[in-house]
Formats: sequence, structure tokens, C-alpha cells
Amino acid sequence: MTKLLGVTAEEFAATYLGHKGYEILHKNLSFSFGELDLVALDKKTVVFIEVKYRSSLSFGYPFEAVGKSKQRKIILAAKAYLARFKVVPDCRFDVISLHGDLKNPQVEHIIDAFWDE
Repeated sequence: MTKLLGVTAEEFAATYLGHKGYEILHKNLSFSFGELDLVALDKKTVVFIEVKYRSSLSFGYPFEAVGKSKQRKIILAAKAYLARFKVVPDCRFDVISLHGDLKNPQVEHIIDAFWDE
């Protein structure tokens, strides 16, 4: 996925979440070992959101690309985030899976998609 498509998908996801009542705290927060696409607040829960986009389903659903290796990187980045901002909140990991035309994609929001073991 090109950088422009990734940014467009993340902006779509942020708008989608905003309409659902989430407060977007950060976008594209990078650490040396990984990045957080979106960090949002859902009531009192900090949500770390991975956004995946595919124009077609030829290679499967976008959320299928969030395997164990990717999850570990997101979890490490989330721990670094919590340490940096000195917060100990309730938190969870969601995935926003988008496919089709980015002007009006099919959206699947997987709440509590994976956990830190």
C-alpha cells in the first residue's frame, strides 16, 4: 500500500471513529520498533487502533494482515505510549479493516481484536 493510500485510509478510519463518539488523541505515532496508526479514547478506555486497507479481497480481508508479529509490534508501541504519557488506563486493541473504493469503503471495526498475553 502506498503512503498516500495509508494516510487516506487512516483519515477515513479517524472520521468513522469520530462519528461513533471516539476522541482521536494521536495519529501515526512512531517508535523505533513500531507505530500506532490511531490512538483514541472510547469513553474512559484508551484504544490502540491498527488500520488496514485493501482495494480488493484477492489476497484476503485486510484484518488478516494483523498477524502475531504485527500484534507484538503494536503491543510494544502501546506500552511505550503508556510509559511516555504516564497513563495507566483501561486499554484495548482494535482493528479497522477497509476494502473497496476509499471514497466509500466497506468497513469492519473489530473491537478488542487481540490482547497482550
